[in-house]
Amino acid sequence: MSKGTAVVTGSGQGIGKGIAERLAKDGFAVVLGDLNEEVLKGTVKEFEQAGYQVAYFVGDVTKPEDQKALVHQAVNTFGSTDVFVNNAGVAHVGPVLELKEQNLDLLFKVNVFGTVYGIQAAAEQMKQQDNGGKIINACSIAGHQSFPMMGLYSATKFAVRGFTQAAAKELAQFNIKVNAYCPGIVGTGMWERIDDVMTNYQGIKKGEAFKKAIESIALGRPEKPEDIANFVSFLASSDSDYITGQSILIDGGIVFN
Repeated sequence: MSKGTAVVTGSGQGIGKGIAERLAKDGFAVVLGDLNEEVLKGTVKEFEQAGYQVAYFVGDVTKPEDQKALVHQAVNTFGSTDVFVNNAGVAHVGPVLELKEQNLDLLFKVNVFGTVYGIQAAAEQMKQQDNGGKIINACSIAGHQSFPMMGLYSATKFAVRGFTQAAAKELAQFNIKVNAYCPGIVGTGMWERIDDVMTNYQGIKKGEAFKKAIESIALGRPEKPEDIANFVSFLASSDSDYITGQSILIDGGIVFN
């Protein structure tokens, strides 16, 4: 028996794919959203072969009409939107003094505007449902503490944390819980790009920035997508029904607050 419908943005690959797969294993029908149609269809095929209930939508999170259409796809296919995960995001590495308008524009549009549009689209549907729903946003350790060369990314994640708190307070009356997950150093393509830029700016060997970052983790290893997916599974479940407005660190012990 299905637990309901979970929508995950940026779920063609990486962390989003891991989250969607875990929710599918938990018994949710899943709707995958991504801008990269080729990658997305490959993931959909994998999910179908695994026997998961899956649908997909090719869309841009920076367009409110696409976020609404993603929710409509979930409702039209499976009847509801019970969980909406605002996972899609992009990173930027570089000094504050070198930031350009296009850098600011891209990161705020994807990470902040995209999250807000996702919250709006999901809440509009969830308000019509007797059981409300769960909205789960992608924050970061950088949403709790800023780091050198990560100022712009951090600013967008602080914004996500702020919107998570405000939306939680506004939507509680409709039984809609809003929380965020805050990963640390995940061994995905995003960190490979971060390492490349750090190498150029700091004049160090490739891989050294990543190695130093891992050494700063109390548990001594990089994060895996399943570490995040496990926590999102909890937030999507009834076990978290008394939690809202929180942006919770899952970083292996980097930021402590």
